[in-house]
Amino acid sequence: MRVAPHLGHDTVAPRRRVISWALWDWGSAAFNAVVTTFVFSTYLASGLFVDPAIVAAAGDDANNPALVAAKADSASVVSIALTVAGILIALIAPVLGQRSDGSGRRKLWLGVNTGLVVLSMAAMYFVEPNQQFLVLGAVLLAVGNMFFEFASVNYNAMLVQVSTPKTIGRVSGFGWGMGYVGGIVLLVILLAFFILDNGDGTGGILHLPSGTAGGGLDVRFAVLASAVWYAIFAIPVLLAVPEIPKVQRTNRVSFLGSYRVLAHTIRDLYRKRPQVLLFLVASAVFRDGLAGVFTFGAIIAANVFHFSATEVLYFAVAANLVAGAGTFLGGYLDDKVGPKRIIIFSLVGMVTAAVVVLFLGNAQSGFWVAGLVLCLFVGPVQSASRSFLARITPAGREGEIFGLYATTGRAVSFLAPGLFTLFVAITSDTRFGILGIAIVLLGGLALMLPVKDRQVALD
Repeated sequence: MRVAPHLGHDTVAPRRRVISWALWDWGSAAFNAVVTTFVFSTYLASGLFVDPAIVAAAGDDANNPALVAAKADSASVVSIALTVAGILIALIAPVLGQRSDGSGRRKLWLGVNTGLVVLSMAAMYFVEPNQQFLVLGAVLLAVGNMFFEFASVNYNAMLVQVSTPKTIGRVSGFGWGMGYVGGIVLLVILLAFFILDNGDGTGGILHLPSGTAGGGLDVRFAVLASAVWYAIFAIPVLLAVPEIPKVQRTNRVSFLGSYRVLAHTIRDLYRKRPQVLLFLVASAVFRDGLAGVFTFGAIIAANVFHFSATEVLYFAVAANLVAGAGTFLGGYLDDKVGPKRIIIFSLVGMVTAAVVVLFLGNAQSGFWVAGLVLCLFVGPVQSASRSFLARITPAGREGEIFGLYATTGRAVSFLAPGLFTLFVAITSDTRFGILGIAIVLLGGLALMLPVKDRQVALD
């Protein structure tokens, strides 16, 4: 069996290399936690981007039908933008990953794509709390997601460069866990300096103006600071982890020709390694459910359970703390019991917690409990999925396979946003969007059950 080029069974990865690699995960919290989950996406879906006439008519009634429907429309704009981004990722990611294999430029493309994510985050500063800026905000969110996925293809492919077959689960879990810890630290900083409601129309120690009257400067500066955070912590991996060697290719193909090579890879998976293909399909479905949790969880907290921006960040800090603990534990168990068991157990826990949210009424305390239980299982699923695929990736084809991993995920990326939008549209209530996410997670669980624990790598 030919496997990915780990350091070797008895070789220990240099600690500096592992930490430098994991710091990218730490820095990525600036995008995952701040932009897509707890701050910017919630900002876009809030009443700040609703027609002022509707807000005035609703007054202090947060359950006003017109206001609830208008907020749902804002959430739908965000989900549509993310759906379009998902389609583009599905079409481009595997080819970019394939072309990076053997090119000697894996770190270069990691740096370029990370830089483009940072630039999109910085541009979010210009999204003022006004209905006419909603589309701009949604487009920047979609663009950031697209380049973040492209960067993740190269970053995930580096896992085998900083781990051994005996430690790959722990290293993967350490990276994901660092991401959650980084999220906690960053969210606390943002809460203290920018977003904590001072009760006088300003936020944080800096007393930045908030809300429509203040131009949403508290949120906009928080996202700008997050862009700087990401840029700083993306640097170590580019300096400490060696670049992959360049391989001379006698059969170089054009960009369009890369799609023929990709088609051959998929055909080979189908004919010779159907279990690998089944895992890619199953993980595609449940990872889209995870993306739905990240993207729409804070929106549900704000719109359904009436969390303020400050309360959303309090929950975010607690959620990252719980998720980080779950991820470190899951990574440790991964190398002992295998990644499939971690994935199955975690998905069952997530589906259960998601369904409970439907029956909580408007009780914030209930959402705290169910939401934190759900978050406990998110990290282990992500980490175990990455280590599962890294274990079966053939040598020299990490970029292509992780690109295909991104593509299979994005090929069905319309599921969670689409079902979320559908249930919200049918009920005119953001709460029922969680039902769509639960269905996607359950579908991924059903597909994962027949996947065999022991896989065989491609020839």
